[in-house]
Amino acid sequence: MSNKSDFIIVGAGIIGLATAYKLQLKYPGKTITILEKETEIAMHQTGRNSGVIHSGIYYTPNSYKAKNCKNGREQLVDFAIKNSVNYKVCGKIIVATTNKEIELLDEIYQRGIANGTPDIRFLNTDEIKNKEPFIVGLKAIWVPTAGIIDFVGLCHKFVDAILKINTKSQLIKSCVVEGQEEDQLKTNKGFFKAAKIIYCTGLQADRIAEKDGVSVDMQIVGFRGDYYELKEHSKSKINNLVYPVPDPKFPFLGVHFTPMIDGRVECGPNAVFSFKREGYHRTSFNLKDSFEALTYKGTWKLFFKHYKKGFEEYKRAFSKRLFVKELQRMMPDISMDDIKRARAGVRAQALGSEGNLIDDFKIVEKGNRIHVLNAPSPAATACLAIADEIVERISI
Repeated sequence: MSNKSDFIIVGAGIIGLATAYKLQLKYPGKTITILEKETEIAMHQTGRNSGVIHSGIYYTPNSYKAKNCKNGREQLVDFAIKNSVNYKVCGKIIVATTNKEIELLDEIYQRGIANGTPDIRFLNTDEIKNKEPFIVGLKAIWVPTAGIIDFVGLCHKFVDAILKINTKSQLIKSCVVEGQEEDQLKTNKGFFKAAKIIYCTGLQADRIAEKDGVSVDMQIVGFRGDYYELKEHSKSKINNLVYPVPDPKFPFLGVHFTPMIDGRVECGPNAVFSFKREGYHRTSFNLKDSFEALTYKGTWKLFFKHYKKGFEEYKRAFSKRLFVKELQRMMPDISMDDIKRARAGVRAQALGSEGNLIDDFKIVEKGNRIHVLNAPSPAATACLAIADEIVERISI
């Protein structure tokens, strides 16, 4: 194991590995060391999201999200084709079930046009039925470029590509960063040194940046998303990705139906405050995580602003009946017997001190270090475009 390299990437999730891949492409003769604290790569947000290739329709025009999602989706599909990553462009419908949602749907459509989302069109009630016989809506948007992909498999392909380009580059797992200086990291596996260090640490991004003396003016607050899945006898009720019209006050896209790449059909996720940043059960708890979140004024300002929504989400987290009731807004005949409890994930949501949800990507630099502070959805779809943004900041 070499402890000196040209670049160190901390965090082997999708952003860290996409960045390492793009760096290795640009500097094939330079060595990269990737440090991952877990026993495997992609164990947190990357391996626990919906597995969706987003089209970019939702995002504010000219935002990092909008630009990087469109560019990233095109790069992602191209990489998947060339590297035999399991994916499928199945298309998505966004369904309005009330007149108020129709107004919001029209706004989403206009954003999609401004963002250059290809071939989107409206569907009427009959056209919704033709695509999704069990879905009931007043109006919908058909988004043909949305799809699904094996993000964990993609990450393994990034590692393979990096090591193929430079056999001296390395991935070191179960390696926890304990301290840092200008060009050196102290870990449980010794000291590692590099001319440039890039932190892509997701749920721990704010803590690591603060240890590095970066003024972050935000805090990561975890929101757990619980999933159910359709039982075998109900899987045929869904053909494509089916999403509700999202609440514009929140960065979450609502409880939706997702045909997964492995043949399962998931329903979810909800979005509830998590008492543990890396806690994947309804009762997961970590004292440090909870104390930090609940003594941060931004958390309470968010709670007070949206206490009703938060209470509804929390009730649904513990009630299968209420979860089904939410699904029935789009699929009226779905029943308790159609679904079973599945996995959960935690989203790293950057929260400002005034309770504002920081919605866009945020990357900061300090000396020879780069910190990816906020990379919310659609970061997985946009990973290669975000990696380009990071690599552009590096000159050697």
